[in-house]
Amino acid sequence: MDTPKKRSETLRESIEELIAVGKLAPGQHLDETVLAEQFGVSRTPIREALIQLASMGIIVMRPRRGAIVAEIGPQQLIEMFEVMAELEAMCGRLAARRMSAAEHASLMAAHQACKDARDAVDPDTYFYKNEDFHGQIYAGSHNAFLEEQARVLQRRLRPYRRLQLRVRDRLKRSYDEHEGVVNAIIAGDSERTVELLRQHVMIQGQRFADLVASLHQLKLAPNGEKQTLSEALT
Repeated sequence: MDTPKKRSETLRESIEELIAVGKLAPGQHLDETVLAEQFGVSRTPIREALIQLASMGIIVMRPRRGAIVAEIGPQQLIEMFEVMAELEAMCGRLAARRMSAAEHASLMAAHQACKDARDAVDPDTYFYKNEDFHGQIYAGSHNAFLEEQARVLQRRLRPYRRLQLRVRDRLKRSYDEHEGVVNAIIAGDSERTVELLRQHVMIQGQRFADLVASLHQLKLAPNGEKQTLSEALT
């Protein structure tokens, strides 16, 4: 049954996905009327979805000026990736100790899906398979609170993690790093898993420079021009 709560959650997921894949850019104004028309709903569930996204830090609600997609500056980005690296490391430490044989098999399947996307040189598919791979590790920690916190920050960083995968050779390096993580988890080597996941997620040095150099891509349409909300949704 499509309840008002379910409808607003579905809309939230749809808008969040548009932000994650760069169709709605950082700083872009979100017009409730345009969104309502595009999704074929009233403004009420749109407003509820935007409130949910604001509570997650994905958009910013401004009094009397409406909502915009949240913008993250380079310094804040470093800080958020630092925290993400530690959350992933904690999940990895516990996963290396707690994952079952069945969970190892699921992790290997997710790893294989990443390989297929890498071999196809398909960064968009790799982005989703990569999320599933990391999600297997979060769940494998068997710590529901830690998993929730990791997923919350992962959602906030989705546009930037996706952008990273478009840097030259990053797909191959990402997959190779996954390989080490998988081997460490299956071997039950928690400290090795921690070290590898920190290195995998942390952005510093050349990786940070590459990401910062790519940030402008999030604010442009595919043709290099700024687009309106209506254009982004069609």
